[in-house]
Amino acid sequence: MMTQQLKLDFSHQTSLSRENFFVAPSNKIALSHVDDFLQNKNLYLVITGPAGSGKTHLVDIWSNQFNGEIIQADEIEQQNIIELVTKPVAVEDIPKIADNIDAQLMLFNLFNLCAASQQKLLLTGRNHVNFWGLSLEDLKSRIEATPVAALGLPDDELLTAVLAKLFVDRQIIPKPTVIPYLVAHMERSFNAAQKIVEELDNASLAQNRKLTVPLVSQLLHKMNNYCS
Repeated sequence: MMTQQLKLDFSHQTSLSRENFFVAPSNKIALSHVDDFLQNKNLYLVITGPAGSGKTHLVDIWSNQFNGEIIQADEIEQQNIIELVTKPVAVEDIPKIADNIDAQLMLFNLFNLCAASQQKLLLTGRNHVNFWGLSLEDLKSRIEATPVAALGLPDDELLTAVLAKLFVDRQIIPKPTVIPYLVAHMERSFNAAQKIVEELDNASLAQNRKLTVPLVSQLLHKMNNYCS
């Protein structure tokens, strides 16, 4: 009978430096927009893209450059926005406040304060801004008029690089055939890549098995993530 190995909860480090941002056709234009935003006088930029597509990575690159403050949209009501605008600000996942008019009003006020103090404001969210579901018309029109850096789904080259990085972050060395197999058979999204690598890490430790194609295939079918 197979016994399960006790999984020790070792922390893994995710590197979000500029050097670890892999440039590919699906993100090259978005990265150029962020680079322009770093250098030009524009105060506002929106980054859009699917879950796990690299929005937070781009925000970290920008924040490291400017020593900016990063907050989540659904935490904005707990912030002192007067203090926030003493430095550049990034507000992540704006669609989370689609049903919160008070939070939207706070964000609109943050727009105005950034304009008055000439501080940069960076916003992120999934999908196009027209689908964020905001109900405060002044805020909605302000965001819709803001330049957008759009991230797309990964091509083979980028998905390979992302999977390799996720394994390195967890100090995992898979068999050479594992990543090509994943790229050929998994759902083509960054969010799926994150979940799959996490589950593979858990499964290999729990079952005391090396990370091989048979284990990957088994897990993909179990997660209903297998694409023929």
